Amino acid sequence: MNYNANLNPRITDEQIFEKITEEQESIGYYNLPFQNTTQIKEYAKTVKQKDIAIIGIGGSTLGTFAIYDFLRRSNSYDKELHFFESTDPIDLKTRIDCLELENTLFIVISKSGTTIETISIFKYLNTQTKIDKNNCIVITENDSKLNSYAKKNDIKTFEVPKDVGGRFSVFSAVGLVPLAIIGIDIDSLLKGCKKVYNSFFQKKEFYKPMMTKARFIAEYKHKFNINVVFSYSALLKGFNQWYVQLWGESLGKLDNDNTNQGLTPIGILGPVDQHSFLQLIIEGKRDKTVTFIKVNDFENDIEIPNYKLEGLEELDYIENIPFSKLINYQADATIRAVQDLGDIPCDTITIDKVDEYNLARLMFGYELLTSIVGQFLHINTYNQPGVENGKIILKNKLKNRK
Repeated sequence: MNYNANLNPRITDEQIFEKITEEQESIGYYNLPFQNTTQIKEYAKTVKQKDIAIIGIGGSTLGTFAIYDFLRRSNSYDKELHFFESTDPIDLKTRIDCLELENTLFIVISKSGTTIETISIFKYLNTQTKIDKNNCIVITENDSKLNSYAKKNDIKTFEVPKDVGGRFSVFSAVGLVPLAIIGIDIDSLLKGCKKVYNSFFQKKEFYKPMMTKARFIAEYKHKFNINVVFSYSALLKGFNQWYVQLWGESLGKLDNDNTNQGLTPIGILGPVDQHSFLQLIIEGKRDKTVTFIKVNDFENDIEIPNYKLEGLEELDYIENIPFSKLINYQADATIRAVQDLGDIPCDTITIDKVDEYNLARLMFGYELLTSIVGQFLHINTYNQPGVENGKIILKNKLKNRK
């Protein structure tokens, strides 16, 4: 008997790379960095309204808010974004009160066009002010019922490509249109995405770190099934929220063998959560990886003043330290404390500065990382069947209510 075999089941980086390369034929977010933005920018110049009300939920808003929240406190925009996501009546009323309704552009975003939360809020807003082609645009799939509504009412539309999932849509019209309207440089956003795309697919600087991180996360999924993003800047709060949806909804799936897979995302902020969640990381169960995210240059030079507080002289050593350095000292101390333990997997990402290009590199990098991990886990990264039953139950409950 002659017997020959290769029984090593370990999938190689090259095999994963080939699968990711093949995905580009059917998964549209990979192509978004190379789109033509002329139409979006030309429309943005025509918008005169000061308040921009975005009506959407989940993937229709989280990415846009992440970018807006990161940039707005270090830039001066003459327009303001307002996000209508929740059906909480008190939250809804509070947000409406922040609008100058006669000077508001309403942007309705729903990929399917039938999102209950979005349409419910849109219906209510229509009772508060006149909404028509003069103060409303729609962003949806080109064959959705919402698109039909827009066409019947002569409302301008922008298309969400069918092959771009909601949580991967921030660099489509979903995010680019409202961001361009308020003056954010959307071409710089796409330039940051291109940098990551080209680097990975040309197997340059981002290729090996991404493959290594994705492989570790997948191979140690049972031991370290909680992935913590520890962002050292309040500007990254929106990014954390976006990451939680991207990671959780993409990677909590049944695999090819019908086995439950799942990685739990947690987003926390430093230094605030040094006084809460850090204790759990340091002395809690070893079931977490930690990714620290720092900002190298805040472009802000305010510092702790040389101001004496009687009875607190022992803290005078902090005087004249810029706050931008203090927060990074805090980050470095926490990183060192975690690294010194030797049994908590961790890595650090440093954003060069607070601008469109650098945030887009971070976000597109996380989209790509999510796709790679999904391939290692043998799952469909882009569907979300786990939430469909809840939608069906809600729809039936609303239809049959007494």
